[in-house]
Amino acid sequence: MADLKLSETRDLTRIERIGAHSHIRGLGLDSALEPRAVSEGMVGQTSARKAAGIILQMIKEGRIAGRAVLIAGQPGTGKTAIAMGMAKSLGLETPFAMISASEIFSLEMSKTEALMQSFRKAIAVRIKEETEVIEGEVVEIQIDRPAVAGAALKTGKLTMKTTEMEGVYDLGAKMIESLGKEKVQSGDVIAIDKPSGKVTKLGRSFSRSRDYDAIGPQVRFVQCPGGELQKRKEIVHCVTLHEIDVINSRTQGFLALFTGDTGEIRAEVREQIDTKVAEWREEGKAEIVPGVLFIDEVHMLDIECFSFLNRALENEMAPILAVATNRGITTIRGTNYKSPHGIPIDLLDRLLIITTQPYTKDEIHKILDIRCQEEDVEIAEEAKALLTHIGVETSLRYAIHLITAAALACQKRKGKVVENEDITRVYNLFLDVKRSTQYLMEYQEQYMFSEASIGDGDEDGTNAKLS
Repeated sequence: MADLKLSETRDLTRIERIGAHSHIRGLGLDSALEPRAVSEGMVGQTSARKAAGIILQMIKEGRIAGRAVLIAGQPGTGKTAIAMGMAKSLGLETPFAMISASEIFSLEMSKTEALMQSFRKAIAVRIKEETEVIEGEVVEIQIDRPAVAGAALKTGKLTMKTTEMEGVYDLGAKMIESLGKEKVQSGDVIAIDKPSGKVTKLGRSFSRSRDYDAIGPQVRFVQCPGGELQKRKEIVHCVTLHEIDVINSRTQGFLALFTGDTGEIRAEVREQIDTKVAEWREEGKAEIVPGVLFIDEVHMLDIECFSFLNRALENEMAPILAVATNRGITTIRGTNYKSPHGIPIDLLDRLLIITTQPYTKDEIHKILDIRCQEEDVEIAEEAKALLTHIGVETSLRYAIHLITAAALACQKRKGKVVENEDITRVYNLFLDVKRSTQYLMEYQEQYMFSEASIGDGDEDGTNAKLS
């Protein structure tokens, strides 16, 4: 019964975490960077995905800094989905920082500082260091406990072996405590980090596999290590420049990484860190991994931020900058001038522009099919066709929002498959933008501070214009 409850809790957590782009697994490209029709959650937008794949290849090579990409298109054409696909395709090793342009307007720090921190989050440093490790199979653990409690500290001896040698080590109180925490016993294969004394349990030796009649599934059997007991191993740590900045900017700076209270970091601290990282690179101890900074709704940035981006992109430590917008020719924030996408011409000249096209009816049908699978909703073909028609007439986002609502309506009538009646019910309950605007025009006189002006002779208000 306890196992059943545990599985139910996990299922609920998984369902609650389904987001707008949780179905995206990558860009859906083959080895020749050609986009597949439907793959990894991506549908359509073949030219945009192919262009993003070329950018992705450029990022993976890691030799080009300060390049910027603009993903431009109408609302609901998959701009953020392409950015998410890029993030998933890059993997965990390459940093991908995603922000919305409005996030940088804060009272706690300046706009340029917020942008600089975002830039530093998108650059990782792979630090290599050698450490001494004692690795082998535990033969025996002897612990001498004092006769009188508190009279003296515990001491003991640890006998370990490899396929070629055996050694005995003296144990202090700290090591005995570490071995006890890991529940190390005779027959376990362990690794002890010599500088820190950290004990890692690798598994149980194959030679002891017949010690017990029944063994739990979590027990992992490994071979007894060969060679010497003491070995030198190369350990690789991957941290972002922002994490190094925060740790070095104040005492107990690592705690600020968890609380998020990083504050403004002085330029002198960053210069010292950049100098140190450059030294490590020359010595072969570190490697720079430039990632991607994705800024959504980039038209929300003002002229000062755009000027900062122009300068920041010239730095050799700059990541690949990807920005997205759904605006046409509009005013640059902070000025009275208009420009394509609300971005100054000098910055637009630096950008590689990828455009997205509106989805066709077939593509909307495929996307809704993927979302139904992701949200674990069983829907009839007729209902899916109706939902596709709604998506074409209104918007794809509105149609996607109706999926879970229709599933709940189906559940209410104790049905198992979503039918046309469920779609119709939620369609009448929740208005789309067009019907909501029409309703406002019809009853605008009953609303406060309404600025809609109705033309002469227009009785029903359908042709009203917003001032």
